[in-house]
Amino acid sequence: MRVRVWAVCGVVALGLLTTGLSEAWAQRKPPYFASIAATKARMRTGPGRNYPSSWLYQRADLPVKVVEIYNDWRKVEDPDGTQGWMQVALLSSARTALVVGTIVELRDTPRFNGRINWRAAPGVVGRVSKCQRGWCHFDVRGRGGYVEQNRIWGTEPGEELP
Repeated sequence: MRVRVWAVCGVVALGLLTTGLSEAWAQRKPPYFASIAATKARMRTGPGRNYPSSWLYQRADLPVKVVEIYNDWRKVEDPDGTQGWMQVALLSSARTALVVGTIVELRDTPRFNGRINWRAAPGVVGRVSKCQRGWCHFDVRGRGGYVEQNRIWGTEPGEELP
């Protein structure tokens, strides 16, 4: 019986911690980058369901830039520069990025002379981390490497990420 009580207490504590962290993330000051969490997400012309949809995104993990906050709504900008409003529940704090321009080379080290592990075409989305000195680690479904930070959309120029 005691084990069960402790297990329930642990689950409740974890839930409260997770809720607190997600609320803290949801209250960040813009601008900041996020990603689309849902497989289908509507962008609206205003911060409410009564506003018409301007876009239907069908691409989870697409990076967006949050530029304004109104209650549970976020005004976001997509990689093409389109702006509109999304419910915060449709967004994730997971950092992703999109390849822009031409094909990029993902290297084994954050240097131009690093060995090329993979190549990614424009429009490819991946998880981004470890941004330092103009390079970021970019992972596309387990195939990762370092890419020049200015070749992806989803980080600020010179932004450092752990």
